[in-house]
Amino acid sequence: MAVEVTMPQMGESVVEGTIAKWLVKEGDQVAEDEPLCEISTDKVDTEIPSPVSGVIAKIVAAEGETLPVGAVLAMIEEGGAAMTAKPAPEKPEAARPVAAEAPRPKLEAVRKPEAKEARAPVEEPEAPTAERPVRVAPLARPSALGEHRRYSPVVLKMAAEHGVDLSRVPGTGIGGRVSKRDVLKYLESLGQAEVRPPPSARPQAAAALRPAPSAAPAPSAIPSVFHPPIYEPREGDVVEPFTRRRKLIAEHMVYSKTHSPHVGTVAEVDVTRALALRQAHKAEFERREGFALTLLPLVAAATVRGLKEFPRMNASVANDALVIRKQINLGIAVDTEEGLLVPVIKAAEGMSVVGLARELERLRRKVEEKTITADDLAGGSFTLSNPGREGNLFGLAIINQPQVGILRMGEIKKRPVVVEADGSDAIVIRSMMYLALSYDHRVIDGVLGNRFLYRVARIIEEADFEL
Repeated sequence: MAVEVTMPQMGESVVEGTIAKWLVKEGDQVAEDEPLCEISTDKVDTEIPSPVSGVIAKIVAAEGETLPVGAVLAMIEEGGAAMTAKPAPEKPEAARPVAAEAPRPKLEAVRKPEAKEARAPVEEPEAPTAERPVRVAPLARPSALGEHRRYSPVVLKMAAEHGVDLSRVPGTGIGGRVSKRDVLKYLESLGQAEVRPPPSARPQAAAALRPAPSAAPAPSAIPSVFHPPIYEPREGDVVEPFTRRRKLIAEHMVYSKTHSPHVGTVAEVDVTRALALRQAHKAEFERREGFALTLLPLVAAATVRGLKEFPRMNASVANDALVIRKQINLGIAVDTEEGLLVPVIKAAEGMSVVGLARELERLRRKVEEKTITADDLAGGSFTLSNPGREGNLFGLAIINQPQVGILRMGEIKKRPVVVEADGSDAIVIRSMMYLALSYDHRVIDGVLGNRFLYRVARIIEEADFEL
């Protein structure tokens, strides 16, 4: 009996994965739970175990191929007895060309539709090749393809160089994503259309070049004057190619900035009392819990309280709607060697300061030991960023989509400030920190954003926490 090995769901926000490396080959005997391949996602890298014991009958996905969740990666003949006898009765003349020449006919099948632009590549989802690394699967929400399209840095660079309006380029990737090949095809069709428009021969290209009746004139209709210079590496330069994670981080950041009108507001916070509270309980806490108490759990607790009082800040944008979430899943931005990760404290609304500190320590260790999972990184509803002791005065972070806000801590510095004491003003030395809030102005108005930040700052200053 043949068993399919499919791309698993590795977290609610993970929709695809890339085959980084196969650990087995066709014909290998494998045991149940034995690692078959390494999968790389935008969240984490992991191994896919074998669902059964048997023989690898067929490897469907190639290394480097990006596939959606549920796509078939390989076929396993359960038990393996049938596989050992299978090659004998096969005709050598038929077996040899199939093994050696299989990729070539598939490549030709992929190239055919490119010659006829009227036929979309999605009509042949069962022909994964090196030229088309993404297997096409039915999309859950096709209506969103035109509304929220994501572009890679390479595609954005090509569009800027050639003055292309990417909203007019038909995307053939997952979720309607526009690839480099899509841009090249569009430029080719555009060049031919300028010489002699052939609407009958190229119906899809002609339709793509025509603006929608209700749409405003596209900015790219005017030839682009600015072309960013391309730097050519010189001797002594070090070139670091983007890793998959870095590419996805870059794409996420560009998407967030182009889709969410970011507004930033900053609050000055006196953390003197909070630091004094931490110092008073530091030794006892470390003996009891086994790890050091930092300021981060206190700020996290204040943030959770603020989100309870202003639930609209604990929301996600879903197409043309705002979903105000009941559960507070607080993401904590963590810097790693391979890029930023945001582990999520689930159901933080029910946790004390000590509970938050324990969960922060657990997630920190998992990141350090590289055992963090996609589920640990998924489902965040609001993000808190702590750059550490060298965080500088303040910084405005980019919103982690589809959330509507992110709070960033600044560096703590002692400085003289004016306070009121016994009815008169006095200059004293206090420990001060800036909190910077970035929020999505599509759904969060300035009054709400400022009130939320003010409340979080006052909770920290009052230091009304139980340790």
